[in-house]
Amino acid sequence: MAHMSDAWVYILRCADGSLYTGWTVDVQRRLASHTAGGGARYTRSRLPVELVASFAMADASAARREEARIKRLTREQKLVLASGHLHELFKNVG
Repeated sequence: MAHMSDAWVYILRCADGSLYTGWTVDVQRRLASHTAGGGARYTRSRLPVELVASFAMADASAARREEARIKRLTREQKLVLASGHLHELFKNVG
């Protein structure tokens, strides 16, 4: 059986095209909560939502730090992060 991470950071795309970042200990349960209209007030008014990325973290503390870091990124940076093309984040740095 695959090892399950203790915490995850995830990015959702909302119906209006906006992105929402959160953290959880169970991505599928959290996604189901968002989809059912539970979870964050932000996503409740922007249903349906789609999971675009999730990242395993060492623990809840690390997940909270990563969530805060991602929330400071621009929309374009979040989309690059979600796409897995991390090198794109740094191509214009310099």
